[in-house]
Amino acid sequence: MASEEASLRALESLMTEFFHSCTTNERKREIEELLNNFAQQTGAWRHCLFFLSNTRNEYVMMYSLTVFENLVNKQWLGVASQDKMEIRNCLPKLLLAQHKVMPYFIRNKLCKVIVDIGRQDWPMFYHDFFTNILQLIQSPGLASLGLVLLKTTSEELACPREDLSVARRDELRKLLLEQVPTVLGLLTGILESYWDKHNVMGTTPPPSPTSGEDVELLGSLFQGSQYSKLLCQPMAELDQDSHQLCCLVLESLAHLFSWIPLSTSITPTLLASIFHFARFGCDLRTKAKPDPFISSSNGPPSSNGDGRSLPQSAEGKQDRARLGVLAMTCVNELVSKNCVPLDFEEYLLRMFQQTFFLLQRLTRENNSHTVKGKLQELDECYLEKFTDFLRLFVSVHLRRIESSPQFPIVEFLALLFKYTFNQPNHEGYFACLEIWTVFLDFLTTKIKSRLADRESVLNRYKDALGLLLREVLNRIQFRYNQAQLEELDDEALDDDQQTEWQRYLRQSLEVVAKVMELLPSHAFTTLFPILQENLDVYLGLQQFIVTTGTVGRLNISAENDCRRLHCSLRDLSSLLQAVGRLSEYFIGDVFASRFNDAVAVVERLVEVTCYGSQSSLYDLETAVPSVLKPDLIDVHAQALAALQAYSHWLAQFYSEVQRQNQSRFVSLITSAVDASSPLLTPKVPEKLLLSACHLLVSMASTVRPVFLVSLPAIQSTFRLITENNSPGLPPEAHMLVCRALSNMLLLPWPSLPESEQQWQTRSSSHASLVAALTRDYRTLRGTTSLPQGSTELGNMKAVMQQTLPVLREVVDSISGESTKSRQICYQSLQESVQVSLALFPVFIQHPDVTDEMLSFFLTLFQALRVQMGVAFTGQIIHTFLSMFTREQLAASILQEGSAGCRVVQKFLKILQVVVQEPGQAFKPFLPNILSLCMEQVYPIVAERSSPDIKGEMFELLYQVLHQNWRYFFKTSVLASVQRGVAEDTMENEAQFTAAMQAFGQSFLQPDIHIFKQNVCYLEALNSKHKLYHRKLFRTSMLFHFINVLLQVLLHKSHDLLQEEITLAVYNMAAVDFDAFYSGFMPEFLTGCQGVDSNQRTVLARNFKLERDLPSFTQSVHRLVNDLRYYRLCNSSLPTGTIKL
Repeated sequence: MASEEASLRALESLMTEFFHSCTTNERKREIEELLNNFAQQTGAWRHCLFFLSNTRNEYVMMYSLTVFENLVNKQWLGVASQDKMEIRNCLPKLLLAQHKVMPYFIRNKLCKVIVDIGRQDWPMFYHDFFTNILQLIQSPGLASLGLVLLKTTSEELACPREDLSVARRDELRKLLLEQVPTVLGLLTGILESYWDKHNVMGTTPPPSPTSGEDVELLGSLFQGSQYSKLLCQPMAELDQDSHQLCCLVLESLAHLFSWIPLSTSITPTLLASIFHFARFGCDLRTKAKPDPFISSSNGPPSSNGDGRSLPQSAEGKQDRARLGVLAMTCVNELVSKNCVPLDFEEYLLRMFQQTFFLLQRLTRENNSHTVKGKLQELDECYLEKFTDFLRLFVSVHLRRIESSPQFPIVEFLALLFKYTFNQPNHEGYFACLEIWTVFLDFLTTKIKSRLADRESVLNRYKDALGLLLREVLNRIQFRYNQAQLEELDDEALDDDQQTEWQRYLRQSLEVVAKVMELLPSHAFTTLFPILQENLDVYLGLQQFIVTTGTVGRLNISAENDCRRLHCSLRDLSSLLQAVGRLSEYFIGDVFASRFNDAVAVVERLVEVTCYGSQSSLYDLETAVPSVLKPDLIDVHAQALAALQAYSHWLAQFYSEVQRQNQSRFVSLITSAVDASSPLLTPKVPEKLLLSACHLLVSMASTVRPVFLVSLPAIQSTFRLITENNSPGLPPEAHMLVCRALSNMLLLPWPSLPESEQQWQTRSSSHASLVAALTRDYRTLRGTTSLPQGSTELGNMKAVMQQTLPVLREVVDSISGESTKSRQICYQSLQESVQVSLALFPVFIQHPDVTDEMLSFFLTLFQALRVQMGVAFTGQIIHTFLSMFTREQLAASILQEGSAGCRVVQKFLKILQVVVQEPGQAFKPFLPNILSLCMEQVYPIVAERSSPDIKGEMFELLYQVLHQNWRYFFKTSVLASVQRGVAEDTMENEAQFTAAMQAFGQSFLQPDIHIFKQNVCYLEALNSKHKLYHRKLFRTSMLFHFINVLLQVLLHKSHDLLQEEITLAVYNMAAVDFDAFYSGFMPEFLTGCQGVDSNQRTVLARNFKLERDLPSFTQSVHRLVNDLRYYRLCNSSLPTGTIKL
């Protein structure tokens, strides 16, 4: 005893020293090593049991429990049965004796150790483990301890870690499921008894409108539900101990609900009890009443640090809210389950009725609080849980409940509407908008599947949708919602590259668009008048413009007028985006029926864009330039963008009037071009300039009117771009304008026969355009070496980096077009392509330039390889292959993320395009391409991460194999028809084997993206070419691949890909199940380290000889789990242990 006392004092001293701020890291390491050595001793647990019983030092207690935890979880198999019995007896006694004086985290740790013992030994060796927990829960003074043990048992036994065999996991779950009805009955009893006890003894409810009004409110929602009166009872007043106990019950229920199946064990009484406590979250009391149940043993009142007691209301309110949060967590666990047994559907309906009683409480105004004020005072967590519930209800269960006569859906939507538009913060509002989006999707799907009674379904919801639309539109307008909208940040970008304001507007407009899809006429008549009103303000600015010389000024200076103008312009910008978002609902089958609405919108947009350009509103001086000038620019840009959104409508309009009077259409197009062309100057703000450029591109690419190229504004744009003396546009704008002008000349005019396309004239015009754009670039043709002067080299690079992106844009824009368009394009570009090829070797050491050149060549190969012809394409490939030596590749690849690395990536992409080309033209390059991959690129990247290069290289290998299968496997037509013929003739076997080895090697590396990509490639090759069935693969590679994939599962290094890996193993095994079960599995198990022969036998026996995918998958998961479990057990046994 004396020696144990001395050990305890020494341990206390060591622990105190370890956690002291002055202790050095070196000394900490020494102490740590000492403690680890002590813990490893046989019988160390006896000392720890003494320490736990005789110390108050928290560090010592935690250390001692950690020793027990390791013993139980890692060494339990090797502990003598007598010692196990002693530990099973001593630890629960210690818990019962000291749980009141232990810190809560020590108590919880001790509970976990006891539960861990139960996980190993219940029921065989620890038969009273669960009985003891049930007894504790029923003992008045020990119920909280029993509940902690119950929750820990649910966490550790129902969802155990992998340190158990599958059989033991299944046994534990079965044992727990048998106990569930008893446990739920006990927990229901506790909740009921505490509610009844405190409700009866609590004071009467306050005289404010309560139960009477509630019953009246519930009339429509519940239709006389027996629970309405129950839920209208006054709230219970709980003392601190009761509150703590009810919290533990609800926490335990929440975890139980996360894994037990929905069944009638979850009784109506239990649900009613949970909802009683969910009401605590709706509590708005500001003053806590004196509570006769709070005894002096609970300690002194809370203090704020200066000796004065804090009022209990804040803390009491927080406690009550916690009960509400926990109760709603229980509800959400139940509602999140999609699989609902038939006998549980009635319970579910009852649950929704009870929750919507709470929703009514939350959204009911009274004399002292508005709905918004009420929600602002509620606990944030409670509101989040409630919103989660609504989301789960609408997304998972609405389809079940919506048609039930007992569930009034329209009244529910009215409550959801109030809840949504009274949210106290933006995040809450966003979450509610997402719920409406899910509901609108549900309604759209329902209507599409029931076209016969479309109108009756829509009429049911018409009023609700109309209200939703109007309110969402009001929420995006500063006119109605300035204070909230001003709070939104419009500068910082999130992960989706949008500001908080843009996200707010986008989510709102999605709701508007979905309502428009359901109620097009109603939505349009709601939105268009609001747009008109704001447009009138904007167009009316003309009267306030004062021009002095060449400078215009907006003569509005009063602060109030400026503020009103700012709000109106911001709203106009949002409404223009809304109108643009709705453009898709005017085209297709509804074009004729909604033509008048659409033409009204387009004419208004053309009017406003012309007005903005003619008045140069973006250039006006204003009283508040930092506010009004950006507003004016934004409105103008959004008007152009909205008009661009209607380009598909204009294209359909053009096709409808092709052979009729086109005057109205010509007028719209001419005005739209007249609105854009004055903005094509570097003096215009870039936001506005780019909007004008995009509109021009859409006119040329989507609408394609015959007369477009002859319009005076377009002719002046041609001159602007082709004449050298004009100041240049910014690069992006310049590329867009070039794309538009090129498309006007290259793209076929719609609905016209080939004979009327004027290809000859357009071809010559396009050649002139490209010649002008490449004037400086083509002068570099004779360059054979780089100039010495840095200025001259810089100028050459600048010319190349300016011209090549434009040419790439021109080619890219016609990649999916007709052969004629591509022929004309290549004729115009032919000289520039030859110049590029001649310059490539000269600039090979300058990755910034070669990066741009290869981007151009990649686009050329993707769009114009047929036009370039086999001979010239071969010359390009030959040049590239000869330039990319191993040294050159190594220098580029080793600088990850550099321009050189990007150059190699693009080169590999070009080769991917080449090997995918059908026919025999490019087949002669296959040996060189494979050689480049396997002998030059692969050795450099094999042992490095290089994810970008590896990804492209493996895709190239896959495309070589997939598109050129006959390069490796010759199959005659006769052989494929006849059954039982000899195997395919194999050619180029060495290269095929090297490629497969590269794939196999990638499965031994940590990069999960490459791993997934390559598993998919192998599966695709098997699906399309029966890769796994080929003799070479089957006899010399198949089992190696299965082995590697199973080892990956064992090491858990790529756990996210479990499904993909198991499917690949199944498909490989399915080639010959008999050989897999009789040959591979015994060999695999024999080679497994860390297990004995008996365990191997059990593993083999448990791997059922199934041939269907679900059963096979289950067997693989069981094998992997149990093999890991056996290794864990065996590694924790003491040396010399005899295993029976």
